[in-house]
Amino acid sequence: MNTFGRNFRISIFGESHGERVGVVIDGCPPGISISDNDFTPDLNRRKSGFNGTTGRKEADFPLIRSGIFNGKTTGTPILVVFENKDIRSGDYEKMKDTPRPGHADMVAWQKFKDFHDYRGGGHFSGRLTVALVAAGVIAKKILKTIKIEATILEIGGSKDFDRVLEKAISEGDSLGGIIECRIRDLPPGVGDPFFDSLESVLSHIMFSIPGIKAIEFGEGFNCSKMSGSEYNDEIINIEGKTKTNHSGGINGGISNGNEIVFRVAVRPTASIKKPLMTVDLTTGKPAEVITGGRHDACIALRIPVIVEAVTAIVLVDLMSRTCKHT
Repeated sequence: MNTFGRNFRISIFGESHGERVGVVIDGCPPGISISDNDFTPDLNRRKSGFNGTTGRKEADFPLIRSGIFNGKTTGTPILVVFENKDIRSGDYEKMKDTPRPGHADMVAWQKFKDFHDYRGGGHFSGRLTVALVAAGVIAKKILKTIKIEATILEIGGSKDFDRVLEKAISEGDSLGGIIECRIRDLPPGVGDPFFDSLESVLSHIMFSIPGIKAIEFGEGFNCSKMSGSEYNDEIINIEGKTKTNHSGGINGGISNGNEIVFRVAVRPTASIKKPLMTVDLTTGKPAEVITGGRHDACIALRIPVIVEAVTAIVLVDLMSRTCKHT
C-alpha cells in the first residue's frame, strides 16, 4: 500500500516520469504555520547537482493544493504536488524488455502483468521521496523542539568520500553508504508494545525508502558480542538518564528519554554503466544490459534528509496516540 500511519497519515502518489508526484497528509492539527519557504531547506538538501548525484534537475517547488488557508493548516487533508519537468523517457525504451539487475523492473513486471510504468523505475523510483521530504517538513513543524539529525558516516566503507566516489564514477560503478540518525529531546513513553514499538515503526518506514537494506539501533549487531554487564545501560537519575546508551534510547520498544540513535545501510545504486546480464522478456533468452539515463553514483548522498523526514512522520504519529504535543 502507499499509505502510512494511523492518526498522522500520509499517502504518496506518482511515477518518476509521470506528470507529477505528491503526497496527501491527513491528521495534521489546525493552526500550524506553513509557507512555501518552509520546504526550501530540506528540499534543497535532497536535490542533485553535486558530485556523485544524477544530472536530472527538477525545480521541486511545492504546489500546495489543499489544507492550508491564510498560511495556517486547517486540520483537513493537505495535498502537496511536485511537477516532473526534466525527464528523458526515451532513455528507457530500449530497456523495456530487459529488466535491469538490482532494480524493481523484474518484480514489477511479474506483479503488475506488464501494466507498470517502466520509465525511470516508475512508482518504485526514488523520485517519490520528494513527497516524503515534503510531509516530513510539516511533521517537523508539529514536533517543534524535538531535534532530528541524520548524517553520512561512510561511503563505500570509507570516510574519504571524494576519493571513493571519484574511483566509482570513473569506473562506471556505484557505491552504498551508512547513515546515522540521532533524535534529541524526545520524551520518554513514545512507542507501544508489541507491534508498534518505536523500533518496529521506524524500521517499517525506513525500508520504504528505496535503497535501504538494513537498520540497527544503539550498538545494533555489535551487542551480540557484548556481555550483559557491558551492554546494560545503568540508570543514574529519576528522569531515566543512563550512564551509557548502548540501547540507543529505547527499552521495551519505548523511548526512555535518552538520545535515540540508529543507523541505516544504503545499497549501491542499482543503475550503473557496466554491462550486466539479464533476460529478454520477449524471448526468454539471456541478454546484456547497460543502464542508460541519468543516475546517482551514490544515492546515500541524498538520503539523510529523507531519513529525517520519515523519522519525523513516525514520531508525530506515535506521539499523537500516547501524549499531547507541547
